[in-house]
Amino acid sequence: MSAIEPLPAGLAELGRVHFVGVGGVGMSAVARVLLARGVPVSGTDAKDLPVMADLAGLGARIAVGYAAVNVGDADTVVRGSAIRPDNPEVVEATARGLRILHRSEALAAAMEGDRVIAVAGTHGKTTTTSMSTWMLRGAGLDPSFAIGANVPALGVNAAAGETDVFVAEADESDASFLNYRPSTEIITNVEADHLDHYGTAAAVHAAFDAFAALLPPEGLLLACADDPGARGVAERLGKRENAPRVLLYGTAADADVRVRFDPSGSELMWAGRSYPLHLQVPGLHNALNAAAAFAAAVDAGADPERAAESMADFSGAARRFEFKGEVDGVRVFDDYAHHPTEVRAALAAARAVAGGHHVHVLFQPHLFSRTREFAAEFAQALAEADTVRVMDIYPAREDPIPGVTSELVTANLPSGAYAPSPAAAVADLADAARSGDIILTVGAGDVTFEGAAILAVLGTRSAEAASSEPLAPFASEAPHDS
Repeated sequence: MSAIEPLPAGLAELGRVHFVGVGGVGMSAVARVLLARGVPVSGTDAKDLPVMADLAGLGARIAVGYAAVNVGDADTVVRGSAIRPDNPEVVEATARGLRILHRSEALAAAMEGDRVIAVAGTHGKTTTTSMSTWMLRGAGLDPSFAIGANVPALGVNAAAGETDVFVAEADESDASFLNYRPSTEIITNVEADHLDHYGTAAAVHAAFDAFAALLPPEGLLLACADDPGARGVAERLGKRENAPRVLLYGTAADADVRVRFDPSGSELMWAGRSYPLHLQVPGLHNALNAAAAFAAAVDAGADPERAAESMADFSGAARRFEFKGEVDGVRVFDDYAHHPTEVRAALAAARAVAGGHHVHVLFQPHLFSRTREFAAEFAQALAEADTVRVMDIYPAREDPIPGVTSELVTANLPSGAYAPSPAAAVADLADAARSGDIILTVGAGDVTFEGAAILAVLGTRSAEAASSEPLAPFASEAPHDS
């Protein structure tokens, strides 16, 4: 993956580091940690994103737009998966023989010497990483962390802490999670995804097996007992010679960390003790994420009571069932779900929050390849909503695939579900919603911006309705006594 082998042993070997695509949430996280640890950093991105000003304030040299001259006096160049090989800064670095690292390789160097808790899984990585970081902090510890999303509760997506614990989200999408050397791993679930990279579901499972095999004999694997894929990884790892500790968490009867789920207040049971778990973030999937984060934090030294209690104040990560606003009793949420299982979980959470009211969904498929592979499964998940509108596919890093459109999804949904016009879809959902209902924007693309549009339409209609109401007549004066 990198131009020079072996990978750097630590920060000292990196020298001056230049980030190509520094505005990305994962890239900016690594840049923050390196800056905090005294590494000279520069970076560029195609657009002037808000995080770039933050990095400049921390001492990074930042430029907008890609050009060979931006590489400057860098010793190491870091690129993310979305940066193409013909990027002028990558071309310049290659021509000069500079070390070129993937984002994950730079993060691995930053974590050298720390006790690393690496959180992986097809779904739930960001929330579980955030929860583990939150619990460690709640118990009075100060971990370093790098998370693939902004976390309002934490204030930032990455930081260098005072302890030797480093919590990191481990991205499986391109197998880059194999660059880490964790002492503890969480595997939330394993399902077929990112088949544009892996090709087959079997290859996805093999990559997670390889990830688990990175653990040293004294390490710890925490795997979800409720997920067949994660359980399979745990069972196969446990049979190996010199296997690390393996613990299961979940609602299953054989889980080592057992979850008793109740929307009004769940409970965790571990080693003969129980711990109340009160969550602001809804859904069984979040209770499972919390169980994994709890076990990792406690194993790393957190007091269990303080860790569990701290979750009552955890408001979640950005774009993970994130509350965007409310107008006339209609609440609008946004969720990053971009796999059928995630969509089902987001809708289940919305149902729980809505009670007996309706759930209306604006969905945007992410990637042509994922839409092609899972169109029928997306339709099945979305059918649980009362109203559905499906936008055109967000391409991200992919070029179009002939014949692959959002209509592959809407072919199995009621007429009118396909919404090539986002404005029309927003109007439809606003029309359908009544007080108590939830409108949920779903997807990993720019559908996130439609939440503000929905609130604006709801607000305009509320104002129009108020202005059209007839004025109440003045009460007549009581007659005077004669």
